[in-house]
Amino acid sequence: MLKRYFPILTWAPNYHRATFEADLVAAVIVTIMLIPQSLAYALLAGLPAHVGLYASIAPLLLYTLLGTSRALAVGPVAVASLMTAAAVGEIAAKGTPEYLGAAIALALLSGAMLLAMGFLRLGFIASFLSHPVISGFISASGILIAASQIKHLLGISANGKTLPEIAGSLAEHLGATNTPTLIIGIGAVAFLFWARNGLRGALIALGLRARLAGLMVRAAPVFAVFVTILATWGLNLEAEGVRVVGRVPQGLPTPAMPPLDLALWAQLAVPALLISIVGYVETISVAQTLAAKRRQRIDPDQELVALGGANLASAFSGGFPVTGGFARSVVNFDAGAETPAAGAFTAIGMGLATLLLTPALYYLPQATLAATIVVAVLSLVDLGAIRRTYNYSRGDALAMVATILVTLGIGVEAGISAGVGLSVLLQLWRSSRPHYAVLGQVPGTEHFRNINRHRVITAPDVLSLRVDASLWFPNARFLEDTIYGAVAGDPAIRHVVLNCPAVNFIDSSALEALEAVNQQLKDAGVLLHLSEVKGPVMDRLKRSDLITHLGGQVFLTHHDALCALSPDLTMGTQSAPRCETAR
Repeated sequence: MLKRYFPILTWAPNYHRATFEADLVAAVIVTIMLIPQSLAYALLAGLPAHVGLYASIAPLLLYTLLGTSRALAVGPVAVASLMTAAAVGEIAAKGTPEYLGAAIALALLSGAMLLAMGFLRLGFIASFLSHPVISGFISASGILIAASQIKHLLGISANGKTLPEIAGSLAEHLGATNTPTLIIGIGAVAFLFWARNGLRGALIALGLRARLAGLMVRAAPVFAVFVTILATWGLNLEAEGVRVVGRVPQGLPTPAMPPLDLALWAQLAVPALLISIVGYVETISVAQTLAAKRRQRIDPDQELVALGGANLASAFSGGFPVTGGFARSVVNFDAGAETPAAGAFTAIGMGLATLLLTPALYYLPQATLAATIVVAVLSLVDLGAIRRTYNYSRGDALAMVATILVTLGIGVEAGISAGVGLSVLLQLWRSSRPHYAVLGQVPGTEHFRNINRHRVITAPDVLSLRVDASLWFPNARFLEDTIYGAVAGDPAIRHVVLNCPAVNFIDSSALEALEAVNQQLKDAGVLLHLSEVKGPVMDRLKRSDLITHLGGQVFLTHHDALCALSPDLTMGTQSAPRCETAR
């Protein structure tokens, strides 16, 4: 039981020096990457920069104790920060103690919900968010986040929670652009894009080893921070209107109780649930992808517990909602992290940063942090996925486009809700109209295939029907209408054989529909038969009246059914004498 809820007990006893060195190297690289990101994502959430540092210490320590992924890097991420800003902005004004308190309460509620879902083993909940919906939501969020940071790149004041609002506000204030800020912002964006795409190759061409070149690429945001701080301080650009981070409190976060306000919790409950689910889906996707590369195992339910514990730790240390970051986790993996201890070492590095580096952050331009966010989130935007999804499934593409448009036009909460709702409706619609096939026998064999796809032979008085789905209330009426329509359209039919190899479950509504079909067919002089019914399904049917009152028989195979009902059709097959019934 202890090992289940504290996976550290499974790997800590075998921890040795080589593992320590690998984790330490990975932690140094991730810490270099996380320092500017934590500051930037705090500002994205509308919070003071140091809150991002706080959210990057205690959550990492808790995940080390509770997490099952060996490479996942937990901390502030762009999408969760945007959702935090959207949720808390409805309750309090940015820069007020109430705003910070609401963000901390949001982390508390999110952590509690995740923890409860983990204890209830609800890891399957991630399945309710389809990949097209998540892809569309992340792409739209990336566009929204990038658009929201343009004001910092220009040094102007602009507001808005949707893309039209942000665009209108930017156009209104465009004339107030601060030139030094614009130069810093555009320069930082250009440098970071070049660093991501061309710096590694340039360094290798100069003779650096590939590993060292990769480390310098990941340190590029820190270099941008360092240079712009020096420029702002040396040229006194704050006096020229360049907005800086300002004073950042020095020291480790002090544990404190989050706001215990039931009215506030009620207002934040839905956003907290959405942040929990979206964050968990992102976390488990990254964790499973990385684990598969090393043939390791991830426990989805325990990841709920670990992510819940990380968010509770963030709340009690003055942070905001956190989750597993894709880019940081990949860097952590590539850097050679062997165990979650790499996260604990990263937390130590972030703690040292809050103790030693915060005075130097005073002159850090907000434009530099905005550039860091823009470059990071634009890599998440994948509008080409719309075309790829459309080519395969128009319904999924519709859900993706709807998620993108609603997110951009109304807001992040409405967007993810619309995507989930539309996905569920599409699934119900698909379930209500399952694929079915009229079967015929492949000549000379025991195999039966769709008459519209293969050259087969059929018995004129036997309708062989295969339904490629479980039978339940959404498709019960469809099944009735399909059978009645086929029988009404062909007076020669005397037997209907329902082929059931794809039927894994029959619910009560479908059972009643089958009973009604059986009775009405009997009244019309037609017998209903079943073939290839799976064992668990048959066990349930034996507890019903359908088998007792079935007009026809239950056959072990479909070939056996045709042997009994149309011997002339199956006479040419090698196993014709072996026809049996399974009653």
